[in-house]
Amino acid sequence: MSGGLLVAGTTSDAGKSVLTAGICRWLHRRGVRVAPFKAQNMSNNSAVVVGTDGRGGEIGRAQAMQAAACGIEADVRFNPVLLKPGSDRSSQVVLLGEAVGTVTATNYRDMRARLAGTAFATFEELRTEFDAVICEGAGSPAEINLRDGDFVNMGLARAAGLPAIVVGDIDRGGVFAALFGTLALLGPEDQALVAGFVINKFRGDPGLLKPGLDMITAVTGRPVHGVLPFHPDVWLDAEDSLAYGRTLGRPGPPHGTEWLRVAVVRLPRISNATDAEALAAEPGVRVHLTIEPGDLADADLVVLPGSKATVSDLAWLRERGLDEAIRRHAAAGKPLLGICGGFQMLSRRIDDEVESGAGVVDGLGLLPVDIAFAERKTLTRSAGAGLGAPVHGYEIHHGLVVGGEPEPLLRYDDGRPEGAVAGNVSGTHWHGAFENDEFRRRFLTRAARDAGRRGFVVAPDTRFAALRGRALDVLGDLVEEHLDTDALWRLIEQGPPPGLVFVPPGAPTAPAAPGGSGA
Repeated sequence: MSGGLLVAGTTSDAGKSVLTAGICRWLHRRGVRVAPFKAQNMSNNSAVVVGTDGRGGEIGRAQAMQAAACGIEADVRFNPVLLKPGSDRSSQVVLLGEAVGTVTATNYRDMRARLAGTAFATFEELRTEFDAVICEGAGSPAEINLRDGDFVNMGLARAAGLPAIVVGDIDRGGVFAALFGTLALLGPEDQALVAGFVINKFRGDPGLLKPGLDMITAVTGRPVHGVLPFHPDVWLDAEDSLAYGRTLGRPGPPHGTEWLRVAVVRLPRISNATDAEALAAEPGVRVHLTIEPGDLADADLVVLPGSKATVSDLAWLRERGLDEAIRRHAAAGKPLLGICGGFQMLSRRIDDEVESGAGVVDGLGLLPVDIAFAERKTLTRSAGAGLGAPVHGYEIHHGLVVGGEPEPLLRYDDGRPEGAVAGNVSGTHWHGAFENDEFRRRFLTRAARDAGRRGFVVAPDTRFAALRGRALDVLGDLVEEHLDTDALWRLIEQGPPPGLVFVPPGAPTAPAAPGGSGA
């Protein structure tokens, strides 16, 4: 096999990331040397991987997860352009793992040609090293206001001659209209590369869909390559669905007599909230994303996660009264945890001339440390120990501890202190620390004690890495069992089939089959 495929979507969160991972896992299990690729990602959920120069670099967490599905080490080339929104109007630009500046909607146009050139060259480089490169699009190719200069959806497919499949989420409703409309809004040259569709998250009897599947094929001239059922164990590294009010994961029943309730504050510029997924993997631990002060009052453990805009998100906490809710929670002796930007918010003061330009602002004052922002971002994988257990993690931050001598939460392998503990309040700059099983167990045991949950017993055998590996295998199984893998293989190996018809907007539709679409 030698080739590639673009997985596009009708919308954000349609299932592009997980379908790409599933195809990667299926190919890997068949012995294919496969790599993931997303030319440009917009996300504050990133992972630190080894860069082209041997130093740490950032890519989207979804591409790191897809690399794991391929059975390979993550590489900055798998996501050459990463945009990290710092406000509604600006984003930090990470190019091949390294921050190179900040863009707005206006000056992005000036940088786009450089970014596109890097993305196309990187893709061709990967193509020479791997049997197949499975590409994930961004948003939808039908965002026609963005088609000029696009290099992540049909712009990439056109440049590389890639066949594309379009995935739609039936759970949202209107999936057939979304599939037809996505195709119809594309120009003829782009349509010539769209080879078929996949429907995601179907619940119920697939036979009910057959009239709709037949009709969408009749009106577009393109097959539906399969219908993926909704599966509760597909939870990997969510990016677009971290809405407040969401409960992470599907925790099993507690081993003891009580649950541990965890409230994660859903900051406006939340970053790497996937840290909380490791907590949600534990039986008896309910992890809930919230923006409501009342939810914090009911929680046993409150978590302030990472942020791409520490100072402005801290101001948002104060505007919503969440700062007082956090202080009351801590004053009650219940556990409070800050991770990266959340750790910085718990400090006495923050000096930020880099990210926000606000200068010195007061933190929440719950940890005896001072923070100052450095121009150069810390990007590194870290190793050490905490609570008597080995810990590995990664760091992505401008803020540094510059004052205070607190009790550390962790220590690096060389003995340097990291993070802080003051009674029931803890903080760390390390992401991924709670993916370390023994450290997570000891932290949750201590948190349950501080919260007064004497009946909570941490499970002795939860293995986060094994759970993630099983979830990737679930994705591979879904692809093998529910998609036309022979058709996918042909597309990857042979490219777009010839003779695909053009479907103009408003094209007449075929008559409905008896019984309607069933959707």
